Amino acid sequence: MPKLAAPTLDIERSLWAQGHEFVVGMDEVGRGAWAGTLTLVAAVLPKDQRVYGVRDSKQLTEQQREGLYDRIATWCEVWAVGHASNSECDELGMSQAQRLAARRALAGLGIEPSAVLMDGRWDFVGDGKTGSLVTRTLVRGDATCLSIAAASVLAKVTRDRLMRVEAESYPEYCFDSNKGYPCPKHRAALVSNGPTPLHRCSWAFMDNLGWGHLRTVP
Repeated sequence: MPKLAAPTLDIERSLWAQGHEFVVGMDEVGRGAWAGTLTLVAAVLPKDQRVYGVRDSKQLTEQQREGLYDRIATWCEVWAVGHASNSECDELGMSQAQRLAARRALAGLGIEPSAVLMDGRWDFVGDGKTGSLVTRTLVRGDATCLSIAAASVLAKVTRDRLMRVEAESYPEYCFDSNKGYPCPKHRAALVSNGPTPLHRCSWAFMDNLGWGHLRTVP
């Protein structure tokens, strides 16, 4: 398999050259999970420093991501995390929950960004109501754009750590290994015990397992 090219600052440099002082890269984790938060990180990288080895979080092992986390966190000029809880995902739907988490992450930066770069095809920040803010979506942005790749690692490690803590309260669900995503052990625990307070109980998988909105494990 050919070695994948490293993400670059090409797009950020283009925007800096156009006068955008603060260019934010954003990425999320947790959309496909059955339990836990939707977590989104906004990251602003410096113009004159690099941390090597940064890749899309999906291209890295858990050990590699943990090893990079502190380096990326201190390298960023500023970064912030926004969560949407499992209850908010249920109440709002995933699209609006992602918008909510994005607003929280951007508000946490403490700066006024003029450009935001997002992984994928959907602009969950702009929505035509952002004034002078430039928003751009990038297919495979987490693999090609360095600020999005940095945000992807910070988001993944942040959420994984939260789920490992929750695993101590609900050991039978194996959140320490599956991080709330579907897997045979997670499914078996749901069939046997029903959902925990961390589960997204409005999702179709709950009805398919026969629990629906009946009850949650205390």
